[in-house]
Amino acid sequence: MSAVKEFDPSEFLGDEEVIAEYLNAALEDENPDVFLAAVGNVAKARGMTAIAKTTGLGRESLYKAMSPGAKPRYDTVLKVLHSLGVKVTVSAP
Repeated sequence: MSAVKEFDPSEFLGDEEVIAEYLNAALEDENPDVFLAAVGNVAKARGMTAIAKTTGLGRESLYKAMSPGAKPRYDTVLKVLHSLGVKVTVSAP
């Protein structure tokens, strides 16, 4: 009997368009933790070491900031988003 592997969204986030759709969908959820988890999954897909280097954050600090239940600072989230090459925009409905 084989064990069931836990689903890891980061395995499917290699394409820029998929990443944008994934983050946009996460932003639609009322729970801010959903968006932060999505950002963490994209960062994992891109490589946490590379993201840590471009943001100037320590790798362990980055993992901690993106862990479930963490409440990262706004500037930390912005640094990660910029290092991922994405931006968040606001528009009227």
